[in-house]
Amino acid sequence: MLALIAPLSALLGGVGLLLLGSGLFGTLLAVRGELEGFSAQTIGLITSGYFVGFFLGTFFAPALIRRIGHIRSFAFCAAGTAALTLAHAIFVWPLAWLLLRIGVGALLVVLYTVIESWLNASSPPARRAQVFSAYMLVNLGALALGQQFLRVADAGGFVLFAVVSMLVSLAVMPVAWTRLSPPAVHAVPRIGLRALYRTAPSALVGTLASGLALGAFWGLGPLYAADLGLDPAGVASFMGWTIVGGAALQFPLGRLSDRRDRRSVLAAVGAVAALAAVLVPLAAGLGHAAAFAAMFAFGGLSFAVYPLSVAHLIDRIAPDQVLAGSSSLLLVHGVASAIGPGLAGAAMTRSGQPGALLAYAAVVFGAMALYVGWRRRIREGESAHDASFLPMLRTTPTALELMPAAHDSEPAAERARPPA
Repeated sequence: MLALIAPLSALLGGVGLLLLGSGLFGTLLAVRGELEGFSAQTIGLITSGYFVGFFLGTFFAPALIRRIGHIRSFAFCAAGTAALTLAHAIFVWPLAWLLLRIGVGALLVVLYTVIESWLNASSPPARRAQVFSAYMLVNLGALALGQQFLRVADAGGFVLFAVVSMLVSLAVMPVAWTRLSPPAVHAVPRIGLRALYRTAPSALVGTLASGLALGAFWGLGPLYAADLGLDPAGVASFMGWTIVGGAALQFPLGRLSDRRDRRSVLAAVGAVAALAAVLVPLAAGLGHAAAFAAMFAFGGLSFAVYPLSVAHLIDRIAPDQVLAGSSSLLLVHGVASAIGPGLAGAAMTRSGQPGALLAYAAVVFGAMALYVGWRRRIREGESAHDASFLPMLRTTPTALELMPAAHDSEPAAERARPPA
């Protein structure tokens, strides 16, 4: 494993630094926004702006990379991201933050596409599952570690914005240092949503629920943590334990789904995630440690919904449709992630209760569990297990090409062609 990963260490190091910065930045904005008196609905809309930008960026990222190359695209967008990050500390009002977050989302998707396309081209076909797993481990580890920077400086000052900007800038160094040859960037096809629903409705609904709930959590979770009386270090722990739970429980839940009907596992995970969301406020009444444990469980269950949905889709479609189908699910997840923070923020503002965030998540996952359970009953006996579960996060369409199933679906002539 180490021999495989070592040549890719520069790329993984670059994305690790990038995610340290972006992981800190999302939480920092929520904490700083509350200090500035922004309402939960306003912070939710600002978070939605990030996902809108991320979604829009997926359309122009390949063209930009083809035009100026991988390293220059990475440097170009990293410079822009670093500058926009610092601008948040200068222009502290909601509309400015919304526009800046859209810009940051659009630039970050280019940065991720550079790394993921390069990893894809540099990974031996037989070892792509290991590279994909290592990449997701770096993702989750960097996101969890990035939260801890909240402990080192005051969220109301300039220092943490500068730290984010520095981390994004430093990410250029390992990417520019690598001796790996840049690959070509190909357009990723998609399957229409109507055809996707006819083929695997449970996968589509699971993906929608994951985006609606987790998109809201990333932007508004820190507000709820602050409402529990946690200081910035406590908010970092709250977010960190949720991410660690997501990393720890994905694999065992996925292995379980490989042995049983995937829809049954998906419905059960949704139901227990909804229950965990309801129990978090009760656990918080017992102390901060109990709240962290409850969020560990919530994160472990809710983070598994999207990869379970992808695995179920792959069970249902032909091998040559894997990449297109997975890309369509990613599109659904991105749109839902843009909508979710606005909905949850409105619920929090109108109720006057930050705990409405977890009530919202409970409703979303509970409704998903009911729907998937109903689909399981009316389509009894149609279970198929042609795919194996892989732990994953929402990322860019390029990362989906690292999945072994997507690679195996390519025509033989394409698989034999060396990287450009």
